[in-house]
Amino acid sequence: MSGVGCRRLVIAGTGSGVGKTSVTLGLMAALRRRGLTVQGFKCGPDYIDPAYHRAVTGRPSRNLDTWMVTPDTMREIFLRGSEGCDISVIEGVMGLYDGKDPLANTGSTAEIAMLLEAPVLLVVNVQSMARSAAAVVLGYQKLDERVRIAGVIVNKCGSEGHYRMVKAAIEQVCGVPVIGWLKRDERLDIPERHLGLVPAIERGDLGELFEHAADLVEHGVDLDAIAALAGEAPKLQWPEERLFRGEAAALEGGSLTDAGTKVGEDASGPTIAVALDAAFNFYYPENLELLEQAGARLRYFSPLAGEKIPADADGLYIGGGFPEEFAAQLAAGEAVKADLRTRIDNGLPVFAECGGYMYLARSITDRAGVSYPMAGVIPADVRMQSKLAALGYREATALVDCPLLEKGETVRGHEFHYSTLTAELENYPYVYETKGMRGSAQEGYCRDNVMAGYTHVHFASNPRVVERFAAQCREFGGRQACLG
Repeated sequence: MSGVGCRRLVIAGTGSGVGKTSVTLGLMAALRRRGLTVQGFKCGPDYIDPAYHRAVTGRPSRNLDTWMVTPDTMREIFLRGSEGCDISVIEGVMGLYDGKDPLANTGSTAEIAMLLEAPVLLVVNVQSMARSAAAVVLGYQKLDERVRIAGVIVNKCGSEGHYRMVKAAIEQVCGVPVIGWLKRDERLDIPERHLGLVPAIERGDLGELFEHAADLVEHGVDLDAIAALAGEAPKLQWPEERLFRGEAAALEGGSLTDAGTKVGEDASGPTIAVALDAAFNFYYPENLELLEQAGARLRYFSPLAGEKIPADADGLYIGGGFPEEFAAQLAAGEAVKADLRTRIDNGLPVFAECGGYMYLARSITDRAGVSYPMAGVIPADVRMQSKLAALGYREATALVDCPLLEKGETVRGHEFHYSTLTAELENYPYVYETKGMRGSAQEGYCRDNVMAGYTHVHFASNPRVVERFAAQCREFGGRQACLG
């Protein structure tokens, strides 16, 4: 089988906060100014940076993860997403070697770079540094020499003279080119990522930041050298066995609602309603594509805009997002909430995660202490806090039969939230036992046709969840047709 040519590179950092997101966004925007079609990817489980990428490139950004899915599936996701683009830019996560295990590369940017045979541009914060910057780069080179660090971009330089000093030191000691620099600039600071970031992107509030990042990259980075490095990546082979059929999501506008080839959709397939608006927008594109591949017809609606679940829906999927940022508006949607409760009482299969879980609860109390009534489906209350309540990979094992899983089956995903949930019931019907780096815990909720939890699950980690959910929705639709 012949390989697939794809210009690609990884933007990695020495750690979080060194500026790899600013570099990535500036690079994407600068390449687009040259008339190139740019495809964004993000290493690891994250929805925020892909939202940035989508805003800059106009194409849905995709997550590349080697713990939630197999290496073959990760490579397939990359190749599908890269179709039709001129260059793929892959933003790393945390530091280059940080992943699930501190003693191995599992789930790290380094592992993904190796599996995709992609050259790495290492972003180094050189503030208050000169020759020491060379020691930093050398350490990253030596930790795992299978990772090809093909170039360095230095960030937060005090001046062009400072840049030339660290460039000379790194190139002398490490033998890799320093192909650009960004000066210290507070205008590049990324806003707090948990405070309504995606709505800000959708309003266009961050357009100025993206343009400024592009200006700085055009001024200080050798774009021709970057394009040349990306072109040196060898051809990649498609996996022998593929999980996906048909094309990836359509490119126009980069919206999740731009469906790709609905290879599985047919008249007998279930109709699944998907909540999609500024409050609910955290979905892996592959989750939606796998549902369509299983024959589902997806119908998008906006609870925030006062839209009820589509009348022909056989199932409901409510993803994560920022319901707390719109708590007053969601609370005021009494007709939407009443319709949701009625549909659930009638047996509509429901899967909700994180923000969707919060919306199904009785109330959300914001950071100012103001409480807002939510849908009231789940006997629990949610309270926002200023510190992270949970972060990390999760392997979730079903404690009971539920809309996605049979008891004992597992699915992989991650948690990331600033809220806590207090259950009213003493014997709360948890749906999962989740395992992470800090041990195990019971999580989520399941009763009859409703399944919800904080864990964002990746359907490709266990494709049976798609078949099960689609089958349950199809069965419900059949019962409703008989009653009608």
